[in-house]
Amino acid sequence: MTTPWGEVALARHPEDPRDRLRAWDASDAYLLRQLAEQDVPLSGTVVVLGDRWGALVTALAAHRPTQITDSWLGQEATRANLARNGVEPGSVRLLTTQDPPPERVDVLLVRVPKSLALLEDQLLRLAPSVHAGTVVVGTGMVKEIHTSTLRLFERLLGPTRTSLAQQKARLILCDPDPALKRPANPWPYGYDLPADVGPMAGRPVVNHAGVFCADRLDLGTRFLLGHLPPTQGAQRVVDLGCGNGVVGTAVALANPQAEVLFTDESFQAVASAEATYRANGVPGHGEFRVGDGLAGVADDSVDFVLNNPPFHSHQATTDATALRMFTGARRVLRPGGELWVVGNRHLGYHVKLRRLFGNSQLVAGDPKFVVLKAVKRG
Repeated sequence: MTTPWGEVALARHPEDPRDRLRAWDASDAYLLRQLAEQDVPLSGTVVVLGDRWGALVTALAAHRPTQITDSWLGQEATRANLARNGVEPGSVRLLTTQDPPPERVDVLLVRVPKSLALLEDQLLRLAPSVHAGTVVVGTGMVKEIHTSTLRLFERLLGPTRTSLAQQKARLILCDPDPALKRPANPWPYGYDLPADVGPMAGRPVVNHAGVFCADRLDLGTRFLLGHLPPTQGAQRVVDLGCGNGVVGTAVALANPQAEVLFTDESFQAVASAEATYRANGVPGHGEFRVGDGLAGVADDSVDFVLNNPPFHSHQATTDATALRMFTGARRVLRPGGELWVVGNRHLGYHVKLRRLFGNSQLVAGDPKFVVLKAVKRG
C-alpha cells in the first residue's frame, strides 16, 4: 500500500497465496492521505478503531498508535505486518474491544465496522476520553457508510459531515462536543430465548455488541438447536465459531458431564459465550478461547464439533473460513468423532464435507437450512 510516508507491505492472516483479497482498501489509503494533506498533528495519543488487518497502524507506527480491534485474526495480522515492515516491537499498543480504552485520545481514527452496534458500543466507550481538540476521522467504502452511521457519530460525539468520495471511499469528519449528553451504553444486551429451542428454551442469552444477530436468535442457530447430537457422558464438544454460545450452552445443559470448548476469533463473541454460559448456571465444565478456529486444540482429542460457519469476510463473500473450520474439525476429531454443521441449503456444504471426510449425512432440512453430519473415519 502506498502512503504519504512511503510503501508498506501488508498481508491478511493467516496468509494464503491463493487468497486474492488485499489487506487494505481505498478507504485506508484515503484516510492516510487526509492526515497528511491536513497536516494533522500525530504527537498525542492516536487511537485506531477497527483497523482490519493492521494497515493503518503499520503506516502510522512511527507515531506509536493504539489499535482497538474485535478480531483476533486482525490483531495477529497486525503483529505480522508490523514485523514485516521492520517496526520495533512495542511501538504499537494492541487492545481488544473488551479492554479499557486509553484515558485520553487526541486523534481518533475509525475504520467503520460492518456492525453498527459494535460502532455504537465502542464510540460510547471512547467518548469520555475524547476532548474538544480531538481530531476524529472515520473511513469506509461508500457502501459501508450509511445515514445511520453519520447519525451515530453525531449523536455520540458531535457535529458530523462527510467528504467527497474518492475511489468509492468516503471519510467521516466529526467535531467532538464534550458537553454532548450521551445515552447509556445498551451493551451487552440480554434476552430470554423462545420456548421451542430445546435445552435452551426460555433461558437467558447475553450478547456483546457486534455478535452476529445480537438482538435475536438467528434462524440457522435456531434450526441447529432443534437437532443437536446426542452427547453422552464425559465427551469433549467444541462450539466452533461460538458467537453468543447458545449451542455449546445447550449441549452443556443437556449433558452436564460434557466438556465444552467455546471458540471464536471475535473477542466480543467469546465474552458473550462466557456470559451466556454463566447466566444459565451450567454445572458442567466450560472453556472459552479466542483464537483462529481450532488452532491449539490437540489432534484426535474431540468427540463432537458443532459449527454454524460464516460465509462473509467483511464485505467479501467467501467459503474460505468454512473450509478452514471443516479442515480443523477433521484434524481434532477422534476416529468416529462427528462434525455437525448448519448452513444455508444453497451453500452446498455437503460437497465440501464429502471431499474432506469421505462422507456427509443429512440430519435435518427445511427449505432454507440443512444440518449435516460428517464422521471421521479411522
